[in-house]
Amino acid sequence: MQENMIYFDNAATSWPKPEHVYKAAENYLRSICANPGRSGHTRTIFAERLLYETRERAASFLGVGEKPERIIFTLNATDSLNMAIKGVLEPGDHVIYTSMEHNSVLRPLGSLKRNGVITTTMVWCEPSGCLDLQRIKNALRPHTKLIICTHASNVTGAVLPVEEISRLARENGILFLLDAAQTAGSIPVDLQKIKPHLAAFTGHKSLLGPPGVGLLYVHDGVKIKPWREGGTGSNSEKDRQPELMPEYLEAGTMNTPGLAGLNEGLKFIEKTSISSITEYEQSLTAKLRGGLGEIRRVKVFDAGTKQGSVGVVSFTIEGIDSGELGFVLEQSFGILCRTGLHCAPYAHQTIGTFPQGTVRFSLGYFNKEKEIKHALEAIKKIVSSLP
Repeated sequence: MQENMIYFDNAATSWPKPEHVYKAAENYLRSICANPGRSGHTRTIFAERLLYETRERAASFLGVGEKPERIIFTLNATDSLNMAIKGVLEPGDHVIYTSMEHNSVLRPLGSLKRNGVITTTMVWCEPSGCLDLQRIKNALRPHTKLIICTHASNVTGAVLPVEEISRLARENGILFLLDAAQTAGSIPVDLQKIKPHLAAFTGHKSLLGPPGVGLLYVHDGVKIKPWREGGTGSNSEKDRQPELMPEYLEAGTMNTPGLAGLNEGLKFIEKTSISSITEYEQSLTAKLRGGLGEIRRVKVFDAGTKQGSVGVVSFTIEGIDSGELGFVLEQSFGILCRTGLHCAPYAHQTIGTFPQGTVRFSLGYFNKEKEIKHALEAIKKIVSSLP
C-alpha cells in the first residue's frame, strides 16, 4: 500500500489510529490472550480488569459514568442497532424513523415489516438535512413503540435535533433510539443531556478504536430481549441468560484485543479533549466546504442545520459520474474517499442525488490543512479538464 495517500474516508473507518491503539491490541494478543471472566488465573483476571476499565471509561465519556453496567459491548453500531430494534419491538408495534437513516436501521426495520411484525412511518427531512419535529408529531400512532434517529447524517454531516426528539418521545411514553455512529468522538455526546432510552455507537470511527468493537447504551427500566445467549462465565449452572447487566446482553468470547484498543482510543480523546478535536475537525471541514463551493460546476450539499455538523462533505461535479470521480481522485491525486449511496438510499433521495450518489470526503483529527489544499487543487484540475 502507498504510504503517501490522503485518507478522506473517516466516516467509514477512521485512520490512522493513535499509536497506543495499535500497541494495546498487539500486546493483548501477544502477552495476555485470555478469556475474561472464564477462569481464575492471572491473565484472565487481567483481561476482566481491562474490560471493566474500558466500560467505565466509555460510560464516563458518554455521560453515564455512574451506570457503567448499562454500557454493553457489541461488534459495531450495526450490531448495537439490531440488538436494540429486535430487542424491544413486539408484534403490532409501530416505529418512526427519518429519511437520513443508514441501512443498519432501514434493513432490520424492513425485515420486521416484511414479516408482518411491525408497521413503520418514515419522516422526510428537508434537502438541507433539517427535520421538522411537527412531522414526527404527525406520524405518532397509539401503538407507536419506538422512534429512531441518527445523530448526524453519514451523507451530509448534518446534526439532527435529537434532544428535541428525545423529549417528544418521553412526553408520549415512546422509546427513543439514538444512532451515534457518526458523532461519538467527533462532537460531544452527553447521554444525560440527550436522554435516549437506547443509543448505538461504534468503536472504529471517531472513537479511534479498531474494527469489531461497538457499544450499546440501555437506560434503566428498558425491557429488552437478549440478541444472543450463551456463556458469560457467571450463573453457569443455569440454562438461561443471567438477568444482571451487562452479562444479560453479552454472551460469548469478547473481542478483548479490540476493546484494549478502544480503551486507548478513548484515553487519547480524553487527553486531547473532545472540544479540541471538534474545533479542529470543524475548522478543516469549513475550509473544505468553503473551497469546494467556490469551484464552478461543483455542487456541495448543505449541512447547515442549527445543530451543526460533523466532518462529512458530500458533493458532485457536473459532467462526471461520482464513481468515476472517486477513481480519478485516487489514481491521479492520491485521495481516498467514498462514492455512491453510502448505505443511506433515502438520504440521497432527500438531497436529490439518488440513484447516482455523491463523492464524500470525511475528515478526522489526523487530517492536515495541506491535505485540504491538495484536494481543492485536485478538484479544480479535474473541473478544468472537463469538456
